[in-house]
Amino acid sequence: MSEDLLDTAEQGAAAAPDVPPDHLSVNPRSPAFDAALLRRGVGIRFKGRVRRDVEEYCISEGWVRVQAGKSVDRHGRPLTIRLNGPVEAWFEDLGEAAPVARAAS
Repeated sequence: MSEDLLDTAEQGAAAAPDVPPDHLSVNPRSPAFDAALLRRGVGIRFKGRVRRDVEEYCISEGWVRVQAGKSVDRHGRPLTIRLNGPVEAWFEDLGEAAPVARAAS
């Protein structure tokens, strides 16, 4: 019986698209940080434009956090601003046909 459940779980995992999580950050201090996922490379499209300067994103809430120029806080960390709009994410290691994670319309 447990083998049947295990097989079903494996089939579900194989059938699920390989998409990035809803919320991810490049800051190691953030609870949304995941080094293994970041090593794969995550592509971000914000408002229809591919962005390479995203520090953190949330697909379901529709925002990205980017560095605000060269400004830094008193601890030497870059200041960031939050921009609202449609966000799409995909793993770059899957190539051109990678499944894209986007908010449900």
